[in-house]
Amino acid sequence: MGQIGPWQIIIVLVLVVLLFGRGKISELMGDVAKGIKSFRTGLSDEEQASAETPDPKTINSGNSGNASTSETAAKDKTAAN
Repeated sequence: MGQIGPWQIIIVLVLVVLLFGRGKISELMGDVAKGIKSFRTGLSDEEQASAETPDPKTINSGNSGNASTSETAAKDKTAAN
């Protein structure tokens, strides 16, 4: 009694077609396809934008000269003690 059989599915599909008509269902499916397409393009645009932005690690690696001078200062302090 609680299980949905193939006949119940067929009856529901017939009722949906009778209520909405073939034209309305095809328009609805077209809108769904457009939504999926725009979602995919949005994802690809986001991936391209993230690929174009520089990695923060590479920006900070330009300060390696400052790090070596601080390392040298630290070595001098330990040598003085």
